[in-house]
Amino acid sequence: MRTIDLSPLYRTFIGVDRMASLLDSLETTEQGGFPPYDIEVIRENQYRISLAVAGFQREELTIEQENNQLRVSGVKQVSSKDTNYLYQGIARRNFERRFQLADHVEVRSADYRDGLLHIDLVREIPEAMKPRKITIGTAQPLGALIDG
Repeated sequence: MRTIDLSPLYRTFIGVDRMASLLDSLETTEQGGFPPYDIEVIRENQYRISLAVAGFQREELTIEQENNQLRVSGVKQVSSKDTNYLYQGIARRNFERRFQLADHVEVRSADYRDGLLHIDLVREIPEAMKPRKITIGTAQPLGALIDG
């Protein structure tokens, strides 16, 4: 695997240590391909994750958001029936899938229908962090404000 040296960034950028740890976690996290999923952009700052979880009941699925990580898991209840399959192509195994969310992205809703689990996400930037326009006026020098 490739290793990226981010040490030059530490000299000029503040806070890239978090970015470096995110990159490291992406490199070490291997989740496999189950369940398959889509990520779509609904409109600006609105997203949807759709997971194909056929064979699971609502009660067997869990969605948790902690800080900037979304965890979706499914635990299949043990069936008391002994089914004799000729061919079993529907995966009914337990799973856990994690998604790293950007800052200020939160889960708004989740819906399960037709074997698909849809998770709607919204990014809401706080007013204090949004760009604001500063008007240019004729202000007193800063020293006059402090002395006065």
